[in-house]
Amino acid sequence: MRGVPSVKDYLPFIVVGVTAGSLYGLAGMGLVLAYKTSGIFNFAHGAIAAAGAFAFYELHATLGWPWPVALIVALGVGSLVFGLGMERVARAVSGARAATTIVATVGILLFLQGGLTLLFGSQTRDFPQFLPTETFKLSSVHVQYAQVIVAVIGVGLAVALYAFFRFSRLGSSMRAVVDSPSLVSLTGTSPVQVRLIAWIIGCGLALLSGILIAPTLGLDASLLTLLIVQAFAACAIGRFSSLPLTYAGGVIVGVLAALATKLVASTPSLNGLPSSVPFLVLFAVLVLRPPKVMARIGDVRRSVRRVATVPSQVPIAAVAVGLLALCIVPFVVGSRLPVYTNLLAFSLIFLSLGLLVSTSGQISLCHAALAALGATTFSHLTHGAGMPWLLALLLAGLATVPLGAIVAIPAIRLSGIYLALATFGFGILMERVVYPTALMFGGRGFRLAPRPELGFVDGRTDKGFYFVTLAVVIVACVAVFVLIRGRLGRMLRALSDSPTALVTHGLSVNVTRVLVFCLSAALAGIAGALLISFPGQASGVGFASFQSLLWVAVIAIVGRRVLPAAFAASALLVLIPAYLPDSLLQYQTFAFGALAVAVAVLGQTDWRARVRGRSERTPVRERTVARRAELVTS
Repeated sequence: MRGVPSVKDYLPFIVVGVTAGSLYGLAGMGLVLAYKTSGIFNFAHGAIAAAGAFAFYELHATLGWPWPVALIVALGVGSLVFGLGMERVARAVSGARAATTIVATVGILLFLQGGLTLLFGSQTRDFPQFLPTETFKLSSVHVQYAQVIVAVIGVGLAVALYAFFRFSRLGSSMRAVVDSPSLVSLTGTSPVQVRLIAWIIGCGLALLSGILIAPTLGLDASLLTLLIVQAFAACAIGRFSSLPLTYAGGVIVGVLAALATKLVASTPSLNGLPSSVPFLVLFAVLVLRPPKVMARIGDVRRSVRRVATVPSQVPIAAVAVGLLALCIVPFVVGSRLPVYTNLLAFSLIFLSLGLLVSTSGQISLCHAALAALGATTFSHLTHGAGMPWLLALLLAGLATVPLGAIVAIPAIRLSGIYLALATFGFGILMERVVYPTALMFGGRGFRLAPRPELGFVDGRTDKGFYFVTLAVVIVACVAVFVLIRGRLGRMLRALSDSPTALVTHGLSVNVTRVLVFCLSAALAGIAGALLISFPGQASGVGFASFQSLLWVAVIAIVGRRVLPAAFAASALLVLIPAYLPDSLLQYQTFAFGALAVAVAVLGQTDWRARVRGRSERTPVRERTVARRAELVTS
């Protein structure tokens, strides 16, 4: 009989956890530093770290430069290039609504990741350890000097940055520049230069963390990008403001994840839990202790905004032409008909995102998980329980409503960037912990689902299934159109403009938020059911959490009118790539990222004012907000 595990049994995991946690803390401090000075949370932080690792590899391993020289050049040049670029983008979207700033940095993430894949390929490369690999014995554990060096670097930078903010004039200016740039300028310090220095330091920390972690993971753009995202939990523990607490939070997260590896070793079904610990911590901290500092920066400094609108008169002719074109598609596209079926299914996903992002101003980065739940529920009901196809489709949508309500819980207490982080963490938790269980994709990694056998149309054929999907999409579009034209739609637009104005007119903001998340989840669940029914099976790969980032970027590119944007986004993601040469498909992620950044940045410019010779931004017309609130209560 085995005895109770001793401290020695856990010591190797603690050593590994401290090393990994130090890297999370380094990356987290870079995130917090930029956020404290610009008010922009950088989702592209991990992609910048990946770029640093690739640059160092090329200089050291490929060109043969000594590693100290390669490190200095990679950090020096990379910090300046990325710092200048990020500061310029951050300045362009400063004061915009949270969804715009999120789309801008997500676009940079896609741009960098796509660019790295184009330049270096998607295969993981071995990254040689350049730090000393000799070991010494700590109790019964062999510890590498490289691990000690990483921890010392992390602690040293945390102390140095704390002293810099505490005692230097520039550090004081960085703390003050978000709240009052005008007061900082009165002291003779340029707010732009202060933010630029902060971005340079922040990007330098990202590059350093990527270089230090690459020997453990290997050189892989996607893996490095998403792994540094685990630093988000460290930022949450540090309350998005304290650099020492952020570093300590990174160490805590690293140690917890390493200990979880030992604890679940005898439970294969929980193998995804250790890698999910950072996101579990992120979600729990954000929900239980919502950050208060800087939570309303975007509301205070908000510039002109283009909210989702619905024309007062429906363009009947345009609708008729579009419907006719969709009806004749199966007779003219030939073997590409499956592409158009997928286009219709993805239009439901973008319709559900439009309700959140464009209409109500909410943000969700876990929509892939909602669609995955709809797909697997549909599989259980049809392939497992033998339920009729149409009934199973409806129940698949309804089954995602409780998950939508769970996702809405953070929306009640959070907003803007914090809500985006919470939903992204929730999506990754679903992917790593719930996807492998029998509830979703199970041990085989995929689920089966049939096509419909309806009396009025044979959905088992490609043409028949296309018309079934078209009918479902038409019903959904009509329902959404009625919704956004009605009282609930006015509530959602008022919620997007000013939640405070909604409350002052006696309406419940929380109920509205939960309701819109539930409706959006139901549409995503139905879309997931269609996506699994058409090919007959699906795996969790098609519903990876990264897809949620891509979908948000695409919906931002096409505009803010909910119904047209849904079809335009679907065409951009599904239809256009099908007609491009195979040699151009590798540029898709890169192009989406560049377009998302361009739309986010250019969307903040009042072009009519520029034509008239004025470049200043037009302030928000608050009377419009009040008028919408009055319409809601009427």
